[in-house]
Amino acid sequence: MKRSVALVTGAGGEMGRLLVPALAERGVDVVALDLAALPPELEARCQASARMNILDTAGVQQLMRSHEPAYVFHLAAMLSAHAERDPELAHRVNVEATLALFALCRQSPHPGRFLFPSSIAVYGLPDAATKAEQGPLKEWMWNTPTGIYGCNKLYCELVGTYLSRHMREEGGDGFDFRSIRFPGLISAETLPAGGTTDFAPEMIHAAARGEPYSCFVARETRLPFMTMPDAIAALLALADVEPARLTRSVYNIKGFSCSAGEILEQVRRRFPEARVTFDPLPSRQRIVDSWPGDVDDSRARRDFGLSPRHGLSEAFDDYLIPALRGRYGESDSRPPAGSPLRFPQRS
Repeated sequence: MKRSVALVTGAGGEMGRLLVPALAERGVDVVALDLAALPPELEARCQASARMNILDTAGVQQLMRSHEPAYVFHLAAMLSAHAERDPELAHRVNVEATLALFALCRQSPHPGRFLFPSSIAVYGLPDAATKAEQGPLKEWMWNTPTGIYGCNKLYCELVGTYLSRHMREEGGDGFDFRSIRFPGLISAETLPAGGTTDFAPEMIHAAARGEPYSCFVARETRLPFMTMPDAIAALLALADVEPARLTRSVYNIKGFSCSAGEILEQVRRRFPEARVTFDPLPSRQRIVDSWPGDVDDSRARRDFGLSPRHGLSEAFDDYLIPALRGRYGESDSRPPAGSPLRFPQRS
């Protein structure tokens, strides 16, 4: 990625906190946008930052005119748990704001590349038995989401793909839409935020802090996962690759596929005293049962060189355990004994 400007919306979120430094280290000038003020250490890595609602189209337009980004990483979104509680607002944030940003990019003299984080929430299998029978899903299979967040993401995938293809058919080199369907993401740098795939990082963080954890899905529940550093590397690899190498606009990726019980096995190897119980919440279990237990990411491996460093065991040994022991190692970082570890709800 040559020296250029990248606009990162939702820069203060779980993904943005690793993406912004990664871009800066590559010599990219980052223009950050977030609803909340950025932490000082993150803001220091940016050429400019704006505290702004993504629904403020006029403000976003002014930001884009001032900086003319060659890349847009549109991370800002209302995530699954909150979206289910307020589907109308989710539509405004996840769809209307995205379409407005599409339009602003296409109106720019230099539209550049638009990177859109999508989700396995776009899939919608009818039940756990069908999920077990299907095996790894390809990008075009079971695109029948059961939750509003998945509906939002799938619609934006389709519109972004259409606009990008239409511009190419018209002979232009402008708006270039690229999307990754992220699996469950596991980060040591930030606390999980209460999302539907967050039972894995919640369990891991709770064990590292010596706190009990009640898992909201069944032990046998299986999903694809990826560590946050591998997710950032994949997003940057997709941003870098030349258009001629891409055969799709939307790609599956994963690091590994595992069940909640297999995650617990890994946790107990490192934290033998971990106290974990399984108490499935029907509303969440239904959603997770509609998402694939595994995805086929062969196109991403072929087209832009997806090559995650972390399988399940490596995710613990090489990334999570060293980072979490550093984070929670001091006694004053732990809450009082016996008190539950509370995770923030995603908004």
